[in-house]
Amino acid sequence: MEVLDLVPVWTVLLALAVFYYVVFDGFDLGVGMLYGLAPDQSMRNAIMDSVAPVWDGNETWLVFGGLGLLTAFPLAFAIIIPAVYFPILVMLLALIFRGVAFEFRFRHERLRRFWDGAFCAGSILATIAQGVVLGAFIQGFKVDGRQFGGGSFDFATPFAFVVGVALLAGYALLGAAWLVLKTEGALQDWARRAGRLCLIGVLAGIVVVSVWTPLANAGIAQRWFSWPDIALLAPVPIITAVIAVVEWYALTHRYELLPFLGAIGLFLMSFLGIAISLWPMIVPYRYTLWQAAAPESTQAFLLVGTLFLLPVILMYTAWSYWVFRGKVRGDVGYRP
Repeated sequence: MEVLDLVPVWTVLLALAVFYYVVFDGFDLGVGMLYGLAPDQSMRNAIMDSVAPVWDGNETWLVFGGLGLLTAFPLAFAIIIPAVYFPILVMLLALIFRGVAFEFRFRHERLRRFWDGAFCAGSILATIAQGVVLGAFIQGFKVDGRQFGGGSFDFATPFAFVVGVALLAGYALLGAAWLVLKTEGALQDWARRAGRLCLIGVLAGIVVVSVWTPLANAGIAQRWFSWPDIALLAPVPIITAVIAVVEWYALTHRYELLPFLGAIGLFLMSFLGIAISLWPMIVPYRYTLWQAAAPESTQAFLLVGTLFLLPVILMYTAWSYWVFRGKVRGDVGYRP
């Protein structure tokens, strides 16, 4: 009896969880970064109110992705997590500190400036940590048999920190685009200007990482630049360039939804580029998705629960965004 291959199903689920997290938590981390640069207190209040109803629910996808990796690809989890333990720890602490700052800024008037700074700093640290994890993942890990064989600080390379800085610009672009969508007037104009600066940083990051990665790995260079792959994959950078032009145009003119869609498009193309470079590896350059997967019976058992849970997550996420649609108003906002 032929067993149904569930690895592609779990690959798609994990890929969607990661991408949803990057988009949803990415924009509110970006808003947190821009929050610290806002010109005045009224704008900061409006910026905070733009993410107040949805920011904590966005992290659902981080939990879903982590648990999915642990249960569906346990070998990959056992190698990747020890390799990036410290940046993950920094990310989690920053997210916790950021959540505390969010609540306490409303309760401690005298310490509001401190909690404002903590909210911004937590957003920056969490983003850099996520970028370092991604950079370390792209570089690959030292593997000894079926476990991580490197040191605790192997993740700390120039490439990983460059990816961290690039992700800062990317999340800030998402945040600026979200503010364009949710605000109006002077704050929206300020967000447009910030978005254009962030877009320049994003494009610089894409170029640097796209050049550095094949130079550092002959296998990736072979995949992208050998014939006929170079012709088949040429649409990826071309579409990315077109989206970048559209994004600049949308931020320069009076479009409101298009900048957010354009920012998502740039992340989608970058995500696709990484997937093409590393496929079918889940522990880069050592184990494929199939080699790292849990037994078929385990995957099937988990998939049954996921098929019930995932629609619930999607429904309450969609409902929360629908309920809090529209522009932020100065007289209505989060007040604990």
